Order: sequence, then structure tokens, then C-alpha cells
Amino acid sequence: MTKRDLIDEVNKRFPHLSRRDSEVIINAIFDSMVEALAQGDRIEIRGFGSFVVKHRRARQGRNPKSGALVSVAAKRVPFFKVGKELRLRVDGKPFDPSEIGDDE
Repeated sequence: MTKRDLIDEVNKRFPHLSRRDSEVIINAIFDSMVEALAQGDRIEIRGFGSFVVKHRRARQGRNPKSGALVSVAAKRVPFFKVGKELRLRVDGKPFDPSEIGDDE
């Protein structure tokens, strides 16, 4: 699914919104998520999953072509952890809301 598909889906579910309004809504959501992650905040969407920023330390890596050692700088990378409901639904298993919290 692409961003355009998301915009089309919002437009389908809310026909009173113009396509431009749907695009503004989707862009606002993504922009807010990017800003939160850039500030190091955690994003949690119940039933879907959570986004966090993980810190990777500086390390020595290898150039795969030449085998030479190269320095890899420390960096922060976004990480997504899938929620239990999404994991079960993707796997085709039934979801029981009473089980929430068992292994999240």
C-alpha cells in the first residue's frame, strides 16, 4: 500500500472530504510522526504497534567488496515493533480483545 492508496482509502471512507483534504490529513499524520521520532519520542498506536528510536553505537565495519575496515558512525534509527492484534490478524488467527496485555 502506498501513500496514494491511503489517501484514496480515506477519501472512500469519508466521501464528504475532498481528495486534497484527505491528502492534507495523511500528510499531517506522517509529519507529526516524523517530528515525534526526530525528538526521540515513542509513538504507540494500540492494536497496531509502536515506533521508537534506537541508538546504534559507532563501530568498525567492513567494505564487502574489498574487506577493508571502515568506521561506521553512531546513529539513531527508527524501529517498529508490531502489536499483538496486528500480528495475529496478519497470521490469520482470531483476535480476542480480552488477551491484550498478555505478551505485549
